[in-house]
Amino acid sequence: MQTRIERVSDVELVVRRRFDASAAQLFRAWTSAPLMMRWWVPASFGITVLSAEMDARPDGGYRFVFAHPAAEQPMAFFGRYLEYIPDRRLVWSNDESPDGAITTLILTEQGGRTDLVLRDLYPAKAALDAAIEQGGPAAFDEQFAALDALLPTLS
Repeated sequence: MQTRIERVSDVELVVRRRFDASAAQLFRAWTSAPLMMRWWVPASFGITVLSAEMDARPDGGYRFVFAHPAAEQPMAFFGRYLEYIPDRRLVWSNDESPDGAITTLILTEQGGRTDLVLRDLYPAKAALDAAIEQGGPAAFDEQFAALDALLPTLS
């Protein structure tokens, strides 16, 4: 499957991908810490997941802690869930930085396949520019390939 990444405005990035899986399987992969740990971090980044906590519900939160050989201290990514509609929509904040995006995941299932749309809305053009420069969006292909490999193992 092909991942399409498009900058649709100065502050918004949209990622699209079709998966040969149900929306329920995809939603579970996005809302279960043990599952996220298996696919979310691209292997090529050299990052190790130290811990993952997710309370995927409205007003719940998440926190991932990573180690990287080039970093002296572990890095944390954290935020809160703003919307939670099982198997259809998940919205969360990325609070580790004032430049963090609000991310919206939309799943649309048809005929056993699911279209995923991920929208990252940044607070400013410079924040999205920095995310692109740091290579964040480039990780989606590798992440989604790992997710593709995981999905058939989910019942």
